[in-house]
Amino acid sequence: MTMRVVEFDEPGGPEVLHLRERARPAPGPGDVLVRVLAAGVNRPDIQQRRGLYPPPADASDILGLDVAGVVEAIGSGVDGLKAGDAVCALVNGGGYADYCVVPALQCMPLPAGFSFSQAAALPEVFMTAWNNLIWLGRLEMGESFMMQGGTSGVGLAALQIAKQLRQARTFATAGTAEKIEVLKQFGVDGAVDYHGAWDEELCALNGGEGFDVIMDGQAGPYTGRQLDLLANDGRLVLLASHLGANADVNVRAIVRRRLTLTGSTLRPRPAEYKGRLAADLVELVWPLLASGAIRMPICASFPLEEVAKAHAVLDANAQIGKVVLHMDPDKAVSAPGG
Repeated sequence: MTMRVVEFDEPGGPEVLHLRERARPAPGPGDVLVRVLAAGVNRPDIQQRRGLYPPPADASDILGLDVAGVVEAIGSGVDGLKAGDAVCALVNGGGYADYCVVPALQCMPLPAGFSFSQAAALPEVFMTAWNNLIWLGRLEMGESFMMQGGTSGVGLAALQIAKQLRQARTFATAGTAEKIEVLKQFGVDGAVDYHGAWDEELCALNGGEGFDVIMDGQAGPYTGRQLDLLANDGRLVLLASHLGANADVNVRAIVRRRLTLTGSTLRPRPAEYKGRLAADLVELVWPLLASGAIRMPICASFPLEEVAKAHAVLDANAQIGKVVLHMDPDKAVSAPGG
């Protein structure tokens, strides 16, 4: 049996993406086969398409890191899941397809009342946010948190986790007045345009105090400026290095002020690690999503055959929240059983 997949032969712009046929995969031990109804579009997909983020050797070469759909088949050694279960999951690749093999530990139920489309917008951004903000950034109750690029999916997830679960004072940057207004609507305490003197402006908004945790995907020349923005014992967590691989930093200041500079790549982590992340999210974040206390906006959705249009939205940095692909548009927009 075959399935539709998205492929590209050479790195490039969205126009290199093509819909093709491949054999349907089978689940191995510890895996499930998911019939994908919707898939999230994420920044790592863009970087992989550009040739800047090769998949790990044991991962699918097909783009797509989060999916929502229905379990089709079960591999050996899997407990707690059965054919017909509605799930969403962080995957190691392969999401832009009609079927995807997923480690069972990485599967999560849909939050109550969520459609498959809404659920597909959750796994990658919330796992990334939780891993970097809570596990690596060690954000504590009542601390201050600053997110560089606050209207990205990861940014909105992290800012809401910080506010709802740590009662943190939250701050962020964004690239347009519209995005700054969105951040205010999400309850962010202070937001500024990153085209300006964002470090000085954020420090002033925080009463001249440093930040306890900063998350950033730019690195390069931003790194030293963000270390300077940290409070004593502050933590800077780098998600990527879009502005450059090297930075000039004051190591003595790191030592003297007991700062932490760390980074994270979640994709190569084993299923057991991601399974623990999934368990935390289902216990602590999923109820807040179901109640509406935390939300993840979907700014655009496209059928799988229009995947190039979906990538163009992220290439233009026009997204607020998530972009989603629909494999079955009628079923993707309905909740399980709908």
